[in-house]
Amino acid sequence: MALLAAVGLVSLAVGAWLFAGGISTQPDPSNLESTVARRLRSWMIPADAHRRPNPVPMTREALDAGMEHFADHCAVCHANDGSGSIEMGENLYPRSPDLRAPATQSLSDGALFYIIEEGVRLTGMPGWTTGTQDGELESWRLVHFIRHLPELTDEERRRMEKLNPRSAEEWREEQEVERFLAGEDASPPNAVHDEHGEHE
Repeated sequence: MALLAAVGLVSLAVGAWLFAGGISTQPDPSNLESTVARRLRSWMIPADAHRRPNPVPMTREALDAGMEHFADHCAVCHANDGSGSIEMGENLYPRSPDLRAPATQSLSDGALFYIIEEGVRLTGMPGWTTGTQDGELESWRLVHFIRHLPELTDEERRRMEKLNPRSAEEWREEQEVERFLAGEDASPPNAVHDEHGEHE
């Protein structure tokens, strides 16, 4: 009974500490909070997941497939270079981690795979498991690409930018530019029109 009471008091104290500043996501997490969160994450990943080896050989094809998947699905929160320096990542709580940093790079391949597949509670990281072998292969290729992030080249960044999701407006503007450059449209892209539809 005393043990349960102690656990309850500790839980209340931790909750009060975490929410002392309200529920706002604007302040940066403290160093202590970040350290505790990383330790808890590591402890809560099953031991067999930590030890699981990557079954996908590291080849250029696997790396390219991981890069394409990352650009299309992950970069919106993690940025193409894995830094997390992008609007969505910078406004999550906790912030999207820098995947190039030791806190991520020191994780085993199996732990990275587990995080991709299962997600992390109380963060913005969802679980992406599909329950299929193809889905698992995609996640293992992502693990290879995450390992590659510290050596990402400028050429690879440019390739990724072409693969990033675009809004309908961005697609329209891109098509206008392509038509203009091909000589199919005499109007320069984003030309300003007056209310009678004439170019200013």
